[in-house]
Amino acid sequence: MDSRGRLFPGAIFLVCFLVFGLTGCTIIFQKGRRTDVEKISKLKSELSELERAKAELEDRLKKEIGDKQVKVQMEDRGLVITFVAEVLFDSGKDKLRTDALEKLNKISEVLNTTVKDLSMGIEGHTDNVPIKYSGWKSNWELSTARAVSVLHCLVDKQGLAPQRLSATGYGEYRPVASNDTSEGRQENRRVEIVILPKTTKAKAASPSSSEENRENLK
Repeated sequence: MDSRGRLFPGAIFLVCFLVFGLTGCTIIFQKGRRTDVEKISKLKSELSELERAKAELEDRLKKEIGDKQVKVQMEDRGLVITFVAEVLFDSGKDKLRTDALEKLNKISEVLNTTVKDLSMGIEGHTDNVPIKYSGWKSNWELSTARAVSVLHCLVDKQGLAPQRLSATGYGEYRPVASNDTSEGRQENRRVEIVILPKTTKAKAASPSSSEENRENLK
């Protein structure tokens, strides 16, 4: 404070610091980043692609959806096409049924055009009934083999770029319904094709949030 009773700038800063500190408020000075705006814009574009793909797939698979053989749903992880396993495979088998090729062909054009730049994960799932007679060691092997069969069909017969695809078998461990009823077990026996936004992969490869915060404060 000077002779006239005025506070020096440094004293003013100290008072503000104490006031905000005691009231529990925090002030963070952060540089705005153009990349954040670009990421948001890109995400909106990719979500728009997925919405268009969803509408096209629902139109192509109208009969199968009506017969409850296929579902097409938007989820947090992306656009998910779910096939009841019996639509694609005979019981205990990993070889695609002949009529399954027609159903996969219905979706391949959409995968090769509307979402041609997006990656996909193919997931195999089973119910919890132990395997006894089919020769598989467990439901894990069966679910994985089925996912790989669908992958090969999309690559070898439908012309999808192999670098876009991956295959995973989850066995009985990600059920969507109760295994206590035959209807629930049928729902759990499924193959899912998950179309992933690019931002999903980018987020997984990005630095941790704490590292980002440190960068922003520089």
